[in-house]
Amino acid sequence: MLMQNAIARHGFGNFRELHHWSVDQPTEFWREAWDDLGIVGERGSRTTDGSGFEGTTWFPDARLNIVDTLLAGDPTETVVVSLIEDSPRRAFTRAELRAEVAACAAALRGCGVQVGDRVAAWTPNVVETVIFALGALSIGAVVSTASTDFGPAALLDRFGQIEPVVLLAAASYRYGGKEHWLDESLGEVVRGLPTVTTLVVLGSTDSHTAWDEWLAPHRGAELSASPLPFDHPGFILYSSGTTGRPKCIVHSAAGVLLKVLSEQGYHLDVRAEDTVLYATTCGWMMWNWLLCGLGRGATIVLADGSPGYPDINRLWSVAHDERLTFLGVSAALIDAWRRADLEPRRHFDLSSLRTIASTGSPLAASGYDWVASAVSPDVVVASIAGGTDLCGCLVLGVDTEPVVRGEIQGPALGLDVTVLRSDGSVADIGEEGELVCRTPFPTVPVTFWGDTDGSRRRAAYFDRYPGLWAHGDYARRTPSGGFEILGRLDATLNVKGVRIGTAEIYRVVLSLPGVVEAMAIEQPDGDDAQIVLFVVLDGILDEAMDATIRSALRTQASPRHVPGIIVQTPELPRTRSGKMTELAVADIVTGRPERDTSSLANPECLEWFRSWAAESRSA
Repeated sequence: MLMQNAIARHGFGNFRELHHWSVDQPTEFWREAWDDLGIVGERGSRTTDGSGFEGTTWFPDARLNIVDTLLAGDPTETVVVSLIEDSPRRAFTRAELRAEVAACAAALRGCGVQVGDRVAAWTPNVVETVIFALGALSIGAVVSTASTDFGPAALLDRFGQIEPVVLLAAASYRYGGKEHWLDESLGEVVRGLPTVTTLVVLGSTDSHTAWDEWLAPHRGAELSASPLPFDHPGFILYSSGTTGRPKCIVHSAAGVLLKVLSEQGYHLDVRAEDTVLYATTCGWMMWNWLLCGLGRGATIVLADGSPGYPDINRLWSVAHDERLTFLGVSAALIDAWRRADLEPRRHFDLSSLRTIASTGSPLAASGYDWVASAVSPDVVVASIAGGTDLCGCLVLGVDTEPVVRGEIQGPALGLDVTVLRSDGSVADIGEEGELVCRTPFPTVPVTFWGDTDGSRRRAAYFDRYPGLWAHGDYARRTPSGGFEILGRLDATLNVKGVRIGTAEIYRVVLSLPGVVEAMAIEQPDGDDAQIVLFVVLDGILDEAMDATIRSALRTQASPRHVPGIIVQTPELPRTRSGKMTELAVADIVTGRPERDTSSLANPECLEWFRSWAAESRSA
């Protein structure tokens, strides 16, 4: 509806004309988007100050707090539904949510939390996490969340850098019908976070302050959200790389709100009174994306736990019970449903469902076909792609255009997205290259935490093509005006919709006795991918060593870091300066053209990997 209204208002014939205007006149577009999307606050007269990706300041005269937008509307409407495995459904009206957020804000102030302080949550995807985040944002604190399946090492790699003063943690979480207790891990985490002065625990606890106990003295407080500049930090997300600890990406809360609402409102037609579920954990940027759905006046559904428990139809049962209009999942889950021959339309009333969104990895054409046959040919499949770095999408669905199976429909409004060759020239339609954006947008990260001179942010996005945003994805444009995402340009892994830094794997594996060297790469596995871990050992890779490696990664990192295959290899390729070259092996294993290996000190070792890859493909 918003997209159609914008096209008609400007007298354009279609989305492509509107998009051209939005990138040709970005200040006009984003100012208009603020008004169209109902952002609450003082916009000011200027949309930008400065120029370029590194020099642009957005809405420099604005004063707002995103909580005012997220909680605006009829107080009697249900706005959050929280579903946990084997637990009763919980629902909150806007008035009830607002009252809890007010109590949380008062409790945080009572703990001495001030504007700019960091607070962190290590929690399931439950309503308390939403309340905690909104309470913190309302007073100008900066929020960072992580999933409970992160082990202490992975968690401290993240939270340890940002020095939070308050930590919300869960005593346990449920997954696959089992209760997982975090007592021992919580002790290790707290010891590793000396800046935490207040620990609040969800669930049963005798030794720490419980959530209800913490909020009780403050219930009945009035909510008064502090007006803040547009570029005030609100969220810290994490993007893992191949070396060092994860990057702490600092995002403007208002920037995230405006960008995400433009995606939900214009592109995906999320409306007031819709019911929206995105299957996510608190450690994925799609949690922040889902949270912003409150700003569309929608009811957001938090579904914590396994999408396969009590059976693989769980989310379809939720879609039926909650009358979902929008269901977001990973491409890997759609493929799992397809391979299981599910036919949800035969068992569930899905008449309210308008859109299924897919992200995390490319959605194959077979996934589109499955939705049409097993769900409904009238349900729109909206494949979307972007990521943590911009907490939003570069390319996504287009509400006013037909869906082409196997493709993402088009670029986001306000973003001039294309594909470049390595020399910086624009790739032809159908030609592979790197996905880039040529216009600044409101969710360019404010900074990386601790990056005082901006050099790390510059190296991450702007060094390869000066003046442009280089996203790090292989992609190609299609004749229909859409995009196909083909994978990562670097050695960062993207498995089952989750981006994993190889450094996180090595930190755990190389601490184990008997492991001399390790290399993790991503291998295609049907329509998804799996992690292959190559190890050099001073012994034999037997069942016990295999189990030891898997157990260490599962407990110290997360289940998502556990490889699909562990393979013993005699040697790993390295440059003459001693740097391990994952990309050389990744090229071989994925079947991509091999890049120049003249810098290797031991290029002959690649022959072993070529033989292994050939056997793996023929098996």
